Amino acid sequence: MRVLFVHQNFPGQYRHVAPALAARPGTEVVALGINPAPPLPGVRHLRYAVAGRSSPGIHPLAASFETAVLRAEAAARAARALKAGGFHPDVICGHSGWGETLFLKDVWPGARLLTFAEFFYGASGADTGFDPEFPSPEGDALRIRARNAAQLVAFEASDRLVSPTAWQASRVPAAFRDRLSVIHDGIDTDLLRPDPGARIALGRDGVSLGPDDEVVTFVNRNLEPYRGYHSFMRALPEILRRRPRARAVIVGGSDTSYGAKPPEGRTWREIYLDEVRSALDLSRVHFVGKVPYRDYVDLLRISAAHVYLTYPFVLSWSMLEAMALGCCIVGSATPPVEEVIRHGENGLLVDFFSAPAIAEAVVSVLADPGAAAPLRAAARLSAQA
Repeated sequence: MRVLFVHQNFPGQYRHVAPALAARPGTEVVALGINPAPPLPGVRHLRYAVAGRSSPGIHPLAASFETAVLRAEAAARAARALKAGGFHPDVICGHSGWGETLFLKDVWPGARLLTFAEFFYGASGADTGFDPEFPSPEGDALRIRARNAAQLVAFEASDRLVSPTAWQASRVPAAFRDRLSVIHDGIDTDLLRPDPGARIALGRDGVSLGPDDEVVTFVNRNLEPYRGYHSFMRALPEILRRRPRARAVIVGGSDTSYGAKPPEGRTWREIYLDEVRSALDLSRVHFVGKVPYRDYVDLLRISAAHVYLTYPFVLSWSMLEAMALGCCIVGSATPPVEEVIRHGENGLLVDFFSAPAIAEAVVSVLADPGAAAPLRAAARLSAQA
């Protein structure tokens, strides 16, 4: 069997399944992407370049579709080169979000196209309009509908679709759900397991921490409102006031992955830190930026309480990884999290916007580690399941 993976930032969601398929006897696996990637065993990774840019003066509502078509054209050009070299995939797995899969069935009509449907945008019921601090601008519904155009074309061309969670699948238009399956991209629960001997050193701060310390962890790719950074920071002064031994270790960059960008010259990290700075003991707040994966894993292993907050949006791998590592999760009562966390069984759920509720939940976990132990064990079992 021959399998082609297409993802601009390969491996992305395919980092586990691609090498697993490549390990099967008689299976050839090729990946197409734009960005460089570390090698995966048995996977031949080829890169392609996008030619051209969006047309100057193009209508704003059409810009995202044109960008998707440019990527699709480039991916199709690379696919034709593969075909000319004798590669004919039985199955193509590709992400619908950037347009890359639009023309692949036109290159290989006989291949089966399995499209990853990560998130279908909407003007209501999900991330848009969720946070009153960031109201939707006038006309945003038009932008969102236009933004989905490339995904709709991709879905129509697909033989099957897959979404990682039931809630994300529910966002896919009803017309396509008869070909949609819910299958998570997976986490490595053999690698991600608790270790009571884990320790981390915060070199710049001269601090060494272990499982017996009151470490509150918060992890984002980038520190921003979509992932509840503002709500966490507003809860932090009360957490540190009530728990004099507690330390917060905050992982994440200062860019913007989702949603609105901060005012010119500022970062969301700075804005919400400045909001509460005067109420914080900054010697117990550690911003560590982006860290190597091994350090991230060890940090979660020593976490006494892990806070995961998100708009109704894509569920992060980090929450499931934290569960696999036996963290006690304090999560937002938003649909992606509620699908996985059952309050009082394998974690705690809190109002995304309520700093007092977040603080109360974290303090309760820190104050009674024994009561949190069953939540930790159940979280790992849930991640494994």
